[in-house]
Amino acid sequence: MQRFIEVQLKRWKDGARRKPLILRGARQVGKTWSVKEFGKSSFESLLVVDLERNPQLRKLFDGDLGAARICSDLEVLLRQKITPGKTLLFIDEIQACPRAITALRYFYEEMPELHVVAAGSLLEFALKDASFPVGRIQFLNLYPLCFAEYLEAIGNGPAADAVLGNPASITPAVHELLREELKRYLFVGGMPAVVKAYTESGSLKAAFEVQAEIAESYRLDFAKYTPQVDRYCLDSVFSSLAQSVGQQIKYAKLGVGYANSTLKKAFEALCLAHVARKVPTVDPSGLPLGVSASAKVFKALMLDVGLMRYLSGMPDDIEYARDDLLAIYRGSLAEQFVGQEMLVSQNNNLYYWSRQAKSSAAEVDYLAVMAGKIHPVEVKSGASGSLRSLHLFLSTYPECGKALVFSDRPYADLPEQKITFMPLYAAFAATGGKAE
Repeated sequence: MQRFIEVQLKRWKDGARRKPLILRGARQVGKTWSVKEFGKSSFESLLVVDLERNPQLRKLFDGDLGAARICSDLEVLLRQKITPGKTLLFIDEIQACPRAITALRYFYEEMPELHVVAAGSLLEFALKDASFPVGRIQFLNLYPLCFAEYLEAIGNGPAADAVLGNPASITPAVHELLREELKRYLFVGGMPAVVKAYTESGSLKAAFEVQAEIAESYRLDFAKYTPQVDRYCLDSVFSSLAQSVGQQIKYAKLGVGYANSTLKKAFEALCLAHVARKVPTVDPSGLPLGVSASAKVFKALMLDVGLMRYLSGMPDDIEYARDDLLAIYRGSLAEQFVGQEMLVSQNNNLYYWSRQAKSSAAEVDYLAVMAGKIHPVEVKSGASGSLRSLHLFLSTYPECGKALVFSDRPYADLPEQKITFMPLYAAFAATGGKAE
């Protein structure tokens, strides 16, 4: 599977101010595979230190954390030479050993010429037990396969190129083909193991079975979140969030029989584990948007549209039979999809706009920042005349960029209204995403 993260990894490798890198992301999004492929293709040698599979290696970090000493011991224990500049040292499942996280500081200070990458899940939970090397490491985030990566993975490179290209040039025939591929993606999602199962079998049922396995493995992980969080409350919130995409989150609606404070802890734990994502409302009158992010008014996304489908309990036969992609599961799958694509295209920065007023409440689904301009983003099936909130936004913030409306329609530009209709499958490229 070709992943866009490879371009970022190569940029990190050649960077003049390179520091040890931590690759973050939920379990099973492909962190280990991506780093190993990068190590094989871009270095003369790759040394993998798996701290979960080989717990005895954790003892390396018990005493002195000198980088030279750790490398010397690793050469002996793993019978492999480490050559700075030629070897990629990959510390996998680093959350299993908080001292190893602390050791990254000394790799930066004492062996800056050595390329070091660490990866792990539930990292934020491990960091409370570690002395975090602030300012001495870099981060990258890895997500499930976006739609273009999925098309590459199933062997349709030309379709991936079309999705990443100019939507105005797509012919009606190609538009219909991309719609059908996107419909399948909305149900399969982008978790690598699910995509692999679907590619090998051609069966949605096989993909759904792997989704169920991944969801259950996440539930088993809930025990690792305790004692901070009630694991049964976590399970309730995990399922409820899949039914709440696109809606402002009210903690009381995420679980019956739990106090709001307990539900809040569960939601925040899922966000820390990258299984869910908080999308706060902001004031779009200036940049950066994150400065005005609200702590009280927010929506949420799931990690993956396919896992959302599974956890929501939607009737697959009824929903898959719908022709309009915006009508599937009341439009929630489409909103999840656009948000998921924008998390990658917007470099992990995702917000929306909401104005709460007694007589004229308004909301715009997402905000995209491109070339220093804030662009309102809507996921709608209606005509431009029905986009009341979007028109209100454009009149309230006249300095903002052109509005983007993602729908089931082909490309259409309405410059007099400052609105461009984009096909849903173009969400990644249209909001600033690039493959390289």
